[in-house]
Amino acid sequence: MEPVSIIFISCLVLGLVVGLLAGMLGIGGGLIIVPILSYLLIHFAGMTIDNVMPVAVATSLSTIIFTGLSSASAHYRLGNMNGTIVGYTGLGIAMGAVIGAQLASYMSGAWLKNIFAAFVIVIALQMLFGKQKASGNNASPIMLASIGAVTGVVCALMGIGGGALLVPALVWFNIDIRRAIGCAAFGGLIVAIFGTVSFVIAGWNVPDLPPGSVGYVFVPATLGIVATSVFTASIGAKVGQKVNTKVLKAILACLLVVVSIKMIAGLE
Repeated sequence: MEPVSIIFISCLVLGLVVGLLAGMLGIGGGLIIVPILSYLLIHFAGMTIDNVMPVAVATSLSTIIFTGLSSASAHYRLGNMNGTIVGYTGLGIAMGAVIGAQLASYMSGAWLKNIFAAFVIVIALQMLFGKQKASGNNASPIMLASIGAVTGVVCALMGIGGGALLVPALVWFNIDIRRAIGCAAFGGLIVAIFGTVSFVIAGWNVPDLPPGSVGYVFVPATLGIVATSVFTASIGAKVGQKVNTKVLKAILACLLVVVSIKMIAGLE
């Protein structure tokens, strides 16, 4: 079987898992997609650690375009989006996503791998021990744009939607949790669009990318993940109503830490 076919089929399975976890726990799929896709590309497409990370991150972001559109639409219909918050934060996210994607494309694969792993460990610890608190301070438009810019840079570097970063930051500034989640849903869509386009441009003439790549985006993997995750996300949401998600989050957080340590030690 051709390597591209093996990766595509593997991504169909990966999409099943990503969709379930996203639906049950509300986490972004990039935390799981990036390390697994990196492994697949190294072992089946002959890529090296020096060039695999931008492809894995860019491809992860491209999948968020589809899931982010669905999520943002749902929150808009529920009235969870405040125009001022979404506007200023979204502007910062768009600029940050472009900058982050460009940084990732110029950064060495080893550095990007280690930065991703370190951020995943931080997010995992937040999942285990973090609590959403308000500070008593209100965010100015400049602060909202700054929060968005930092979120956009980090998300484009990691290939994630950003809810784990954006929601706690907005809640800290006394923004209602539902509006914070709605803003994060819209922000995930923005970072996915701007980050993906930036990665496509940055990788347009890069040699030695696997067949089926558009810039740094590996289209077969995108299609495989999206094809199944859109169905299992709704199933995961229903399952999440019936199981102890705190236990599942703790297990997943521990797994993410193990995966991150493995990434730092070496993917090959």
